[in-house]
Amino acid sequence: MSSVDEIRWDPYAHSYAQDPYPVYKRLREEMPLYYNDEHDFYAVSRYADVQKGLGDWETFSSARGGILELIKSGFEIPPGTLIFEDPPVHDIHRRLLARVFTPRRIATLEPQVRAFCRRALDPVADADRFDLISTLSIEMPMRVIGMLLGIPESDQEALRDSADARLRTEQGGKMEVPEGGFGDEQFREYIEWRKKNPSDDLMTELMNAEFEDENGVRRTLTDDEILVYCSVVAGAGNETTGRLIGWAGATLARYPDQRRLLAEDPSLIPGGIEELLRFEPPGPFIARYVAKDAELYGRTVPQGSAIVFIAAAANRDPRRFDDPDRFDVRRVNQTLTFGVGAHYCLGAALARLEGRIAVEEILQRWPEWDVDWDNAKLAQTSTVRGFESLPLIVR
Repeated sequence: MSSVDEIRWDPYAHSYAQDPYPVYKRLREEMPLYYNDEHDFYAVSRYADVQKGLGDWETFSSARGGILELIKSGFEIPPGTLIFEDPPVHDIHRRLLARVFTPRRIATLEPQVRAFCRRALDPVADADRFDLISTLSIEMPMRVIGMLLGIPESDQEALRDSADARLRTEQGGKMEVPEGGFGDEQFREYIEWRKKNPSDDLMTELMNAEFEDENGVRRTLTDDEILVYCSVVAGAGNETTGRLIGWAGATLARYPDQRRLLAEDPSLIPGGIEELLRFEPPGPFIARYVAKDAELYGRTVPQGSAIVFIAAAANRDPRRFDDPDRFDVRRVNQTLTFGVGAHYCLGAALARLEGRIAVEEILQRWPEWDVDWDNAKLAQTSTVRGFESLPLIVR
């Protein structure tokens, strides 16, 4: 085996995205604290280190972003971007969104989510092949988020494309840091319209929710704060859930024995989604700003550094999982895909719901399929990993 000096991992290189797991394994076993001198960041890859680090917000701060490009840019995060905040202000903003994003509310969406899924799949019911991404992966999450926010269907596609464009990169490139912040201005007109036309949706509830802010003032959200909330929900929900559905199509094609288990016993599908989230997480790594010196593996990670927690590597750590490179829908696991602690993903229940329904509906129509791998294509982003096209050959 070559020396540790030859280990290299570059989150911007598309070549690593094709199959990152061999280099993740080497990082875990040979260089559990890795430093990339070209892009000037540290990375950890073992389960225990990722779990502990993501939970330690006082050392590894979200206040400068959760994406490496943001942290390195010095960009000032707009107030209210709760995924890029630390307690106590993060907890105030999170509680506000949690009040209108409850598991009970998500559960009530199932009939509508299933209807969206069926409506997307019905046109290809008699086809012998179709692209899972354009047919379902980019459609269903957009419709569900639009429904949650109260965005008319006619405008949902433009909002999805706007969020997607912000994450997309060129070969080997970095995500462009938004000059105007994370608020998608397309939401502003809906906010104004909703003030005059309240409804039973997330945007209306955000407008009316009273809370005590970090200054002890009892108030409602400003328009700019609502804009940021809606943009965060739309961007996160569209990208990651769409990638999850794509990975379901690809992974179940690669492991037909596991697909057969799910087709024969649909009660295994929720556990299968958990295993999928472990095996091919749509968001493979999470970045943090180092707020104070940290000691790891006999070295100091200095204050002011950027560090990347590679959840996808941790999810295959043999210290935590038996035979971690085996895809097993019966495995009972606790992955790091949705994060840890204060920043545990608020949309986890929605992602699981959409993933489960997608797999149920696909298997009900097509218990078996292959992938035209020659024409499958991974999307180029530095933040999420998944397919841009995935042609399924069904039978």
